[in-house]
Amino acid sequence: MKNSHVFMPAAQRISSFEPYFFASLGKKINQLKQQGMDIIRIDMGSPDLPPADFIIEELVTQSRKSDTHGYSPTGGTQAFKQAVADYYMDRFEVALDTSSEIIGLIGSKEGLFNLSQVILNPGDIALVPDPGYPVYSASGIIAGGEVVYFPLLAENGFLPDLKAIPESVLQKAKILWLNYPNNPTGAVASMAFFEEVIAFARKHHILVAHDAPYVDICFDGYTAPSLLQVPGAREVAVEFNSLSKTYNMAGWRLGMAVGNAEVIDYLFTYKSQMDTSTFSPIFSAGVKALTGSQDWLVERNQVYKDRRDLVVNGLKQAGFTLEAPKAAIYVWAQLPAGETDSIHFCNRLLEETGISTTPGIVYGKHGEGYLRVSLGTATNRIREAMNRLVEWKR
Repeated sequence: MKNSHVFMPAAQRISSFEPYFFASLGKKINQLKQQGMDIIRIDMGSPDLPPADFIIEELVTQSRKSDTHGYSPTGGTQAFKQAVADYYMDRFEVALDTSSEIIGLIGSKEGLFNLSQVILNPGDIALVPDPGYPVYSASGIIAGGEVVYFPLLAENGFLPDLKAIPESVLQKAKILWLNYPNNPTGAVASMAFFEEVIAFARKHHILVAHDAPYVDICFDGYTAPSLLQVPGAREVAVEFNSLSKTYNMAGWRLGMAVGNAEVIDYLFTYKSQMDTSTFSPIFSAGVKALTGSQDWLVERNQVYKDRRDLVVNGLKQAGFTLEAPKAAIYVWAQLPAGETDSIHFCNRLLEETGISTTPGIVYGKHGEGYLRVSLGTATNRIREAMNRLVEWKR
């Protein structure tokens, strides 16, 4: 029976979803701004710094050409795929076949979502980290799959205990989602861990989906590896990367998936029915980003490190428990003693100080009791936020 109070009810596949957290947060922030409050946003993981000038100049140059405004090839131009292959060889010594093992994406989020659609049948299981990026679970639900969460706990370095996943779950599992350097925890993974993952995936015939957009934002001498550096990984894995974080191109929407050729082909087939690819000059700018000088990233990462240090020191002074992350653009902190409700705490913090952070529960039940701070805000504003926080907690 049709609902007489709703013109057209939503499909069941989305009816259980809550509104995207940052959309609802934005409404609350606008209300507070209208009341005259100065809001410092250290919640969203979007870089505040621009790409290097030579990347922007390439976009402008290509956009002025008369023949660059039509549809671009589904899955990316050959030049972009070659640039991705060159990047993987230079950065990780991983050789990729541009004809079958690389696909360009409208930001990696598109590929993350589409992967579930091309792999999961109703009743299949997706193994999802908790805490974790919400699209891993949302995409599985929309695909009709079942989502089974595995905890990422501080005592295990926010790495999963794969041996703790029940055999009955593994028999139905099709995808294992991983994300290192990690959002939201900032945790990192070693090659030894990746080797364990690939052996696990082979044994249980599970596809590993590794989301790696923060792989080039590292501190303190740390260098993040690629999952595909493990011999034979591409037989059971795909890796997603993005120019959003590495090259400060979040709004440009350009990313890639690489690895298992069969899965890349599934993504291509699905994508060919879903969209008409990225603006060609953006692909050209992406080529410049990947193949041009990488020296400017050293200075950019130093900016993030300086911000990280400000946040870590401020949070510790305010009574939070945390470790300084070696990578990514987030600081993950356990709330001060006596505080257990992350939404309540973050709401109070916003309303009483004007500091907007992300409650840990947004990323799953094992995120409760934590909050996430993003480093994608001007350094002087982060310094002001930490000063306000320390004063508030006195």
